[in-house]
Amino acid sequence: MESSIPQLTDGICQRLQVGDRDDQDLWASSPFVQFLSIKKVSTGSASTSSSADRYRIIVSDGTHFVQAMLATQLNHLVEEDLIGKNTIAQLEKISCNDIQEKRLVVILSLRVVQKEAAKIGNPTAFGPDKTPGQAQAQTDTSAPVAAPSTTVTSTAPQQRGGRNNSIFPIEGLSPYQNNWKIRARVTQKSDVRTYSNQRGEGKFFNVTFMDDSGEIKATGFNAVVDELYDKLHEDKVYYISKARVNLSKKKFSSVSNEYELSLERSTEIEECLDTANLPVVKYNFVELSGLKDLAKDSICDVIGIVKDVGELGEINTKTNRTIQKRDLTLVDRSGFSVRLTLWGKQAEQFQADQPRVVAFKGVKVGDFGGVSLSMFSSSTMSVSPDIPEAHLLRGWYDDVGAATSFTSQSSAGPSAAGATINRNEMRTISDVKESQLGMTADKVDFFSLRATIMHIKSDNISYPACPTAECNKKVIEGHDGWRCEKCDRSFEKPEHRYIMSMAVADYTGQAWLQGFNDVGLAVFGMPANDLHEIKERDDTQYNSIMLKSTCHMFNFACRAKQDTFNDQTRVRYGISRIQPVDYAAEARAYVDLLRSPWAQ
Repeated sequence: MESSIPQLTDGICQRLQVGDRDDQDLWASSPFVQFLSIKKVSTGSASTSSSADRYRIIVSDGTHFVQAMLATQLNHLVEEDLIGKNTIAQLEKISCNDIQEKRLVVILSLRVVQKEAAKIGNPTAFGPDKTPGQAQAQTDTSAPVAAPSTTVTSTAPQQRGGRNNSIFPIEGLSPYQNNWKIRARVTQKSDVRTYSNQRGEGKFFNVTFMDDSGEIKATGFNAVVDELYDKLHEDKVYYISKARVNLSKKKFSSVSNEYELSLERSTEIEECLDTANLPVVKYNFVELSGLKDLAKDSICDVIGIVKDVGELGEINTKTNRTIQKRDLTLVDRSGFSVRLTLWGKQAEQFQADQPRVVAFKGVKVGDFGGVSLSMFSSSTMSVSPDIPEAHLLRGWYDDVGAATSFTSQSSAGPSAAGATINRNEMRTISDVKESQLGMTADKVDFFSLRATIMHIKSDNISYPACPTAECNKKVIEGHDGWRCEKCDRSFEKPEHRYIMSMAVADYTGQAWLQGFNDVGLAVFGMPANDLHEIKERDDTQYNSIMLKSTCHMFNFACRAKQDTFNDQTRVRYGISRIQPVDYAAEARAYVDLLRSPWAQ
């Protein structure tokens, strides 16, 4: 073998295939191997298929090869083309899985040594019943491979004192197995909640368990709450067994697992006092600048500096239940900020007397007020975590971040600054329509537009709003004044806020745009209270103002999103930001363009 070719770990495939499951030296050896093939595989029937893809890898040591499965948290390595055929890698963390009396290696962590390399040796499948022909057939097959969900043996530190030594990774759990035991950290525990339905009333709680292979949500009802709730504490590690494994109800969970646990009265939970190799929380952070590229209701991890902490408030749900909420403003090194909402216990208990680094796992992306984030019941939050990303962010903020101006992804109301105006990426109205922006369900598309106001709907230009700062909800006039249901208060008079619909045009076509208070201030140059007073007092003056406000050109940052009304689906264009055209700046830009190589 030439010296320039990385050395593979000799004989490791044989050891992985027949080695003792309790051989700590083997499973912690971090061998160097080559990937002969990587293929997406089916993990079961259509009725039980996972929403996450699975990848099978044929692993070679240059002499033999064995079959392995990539843990789902490493799928991004395939999807981002960081590993491929003939990649040489160091397997930093591995376990094994027995499926139908055959050994399958599970890769939990790896380091890429050489992404592209020549095939090393002429490896064959290990085992006395395998011929070279059969080996070649195995490396080329695309037949479905069962997911690691039957009998899994992990190399995590085992229980002692004569107990069952078989510890399953969470990723190996499925409804088709019994007598499993996991060792996992509690990353989140909810409050005890109540419910009422046709079968009666009850109570429940949920908890999120995590180990090195993944996460899983668990829920306990009624008597189980009394039995187990006080036994579980956030950030502690436990042995859990004798719970029922069910298909996950994705609507109620942010945990990336196709299964969830149902805790029962027979469920056994014991705290793990062994402090060696305890599972730690893993994140896959998204920068705040990239949130606009995620679809509504996506689940993601973010880390940021909490720059502002809102007051504790509350909302009433459709079931007349009161929930406490608190809005945080996060910023990061991408130069963007976003609003993140905490609920319930997390909202009530959150305190920050100075800008802090906070990591959030499993938060939901929303589109109210541009791009916003919201905690799930199964989301987790870690203040000042001891991780490299947090230390880098803290250093950046102390150095330059505190004095940085941030572009907001969110606003307090529907008129969001969720997009920026970029004159180099201006689109025409016909281009926006032909590109079918906003036509994808549950996805918001952002674009910049330069257009002239042609007509403003003048019959309903504003609404009476709550004068409380940051509320802006519509108020209703009653016998005791103008009442805000959200604030549960009445006021002598409302504060009118703009709600606008106007037709704009450029040289390619016309479109209707919707805007809110900041748009009205830019167009009319006066508060909505003043314009409302003029409308009530003098129709002639009001109509004159409407007329004079047309035929002016603006730059718009817009968002396009599907909207359904009376069973009709259409695309609505909302204004996120509005700016008057700076003609001097435009002239300078055209001069620069004429002097560029493009014009030569």
